[in-house]
Amino acid sequence: MKLSSPSSTKSAWLSLLWLAAVPILNIFYGVLNRPGDHVYSLATPLDSMIPFVPAFIIPYVLWYPFISGALIALAFKDKRTYFQTLIALCSGLVISYIFFALFQTAIERPNIQSEKGFLFTMVDYIYRNDQPYNCFPSIHVLTSYLILRGTRVFGRAIWAMTSTLSVLIMMSTILVKQHVVVDIAGGIFVGELCFRLTGTTLHALPSRVKSTRLE
Repeated sequence: MKLSSPSSTKSAWLSLLWLAAVPILNIFYGVLNRPGDHVYSLATPLDSMIPFVPAFIIPYVLWYPFISGALIALAFKDKRTYFQTLIALCSGLVISYIFFALFQTAIERPNIQSEKGFLFTMVDYIYRNDQPYNCFPSIHVLTSYLILRGTRVFGRAIWAMTSTLSVLIMMSTILVKQHVVVDIAGGIFVGELCFRLTGTTLHALPSRVKSTRLE
């Protein structure tokens, strides 16, 4: 078994400090999550055919610890992939916020006020704490897709688990009526674009600069 050296472990812990960029960027989500002058709908006939499945609120809320846990694991497994995923994620957030500011979309949610049960309570909590705006592209999908891409550096079993949860989270966004199909496509497109561009940029860095900056 190959053990990590103390210096590499310390370096991994230090690299986690860059995760602070995510909550800082998320400040803009709250600022933009309110109705603007022009609000658009990207709903299609396909969306009306997709059922509301309250059970999918479980993978939807698992997104919060899943993204953080996966990024932390990546920092200790493969620092280059960690930074590629994190930079792509932050870049994707910036692109998403630009869309939210300039092309605001919203979704019509089902009325669940008369429904009872734990799952409906969870859905209602999300609905009350997250306004039906900031839809395109889906940040849940964007970030989950990036984790799916980044965690390929792990073994087949771990990647199978992370990719399965990523797909379930992406599915949950339309099954709990937080997003429409176009939002999903937008999240995947922005995620893939940012992941590839970040990977190309990191690969092009001179080795000395690369080893210095990825600390």
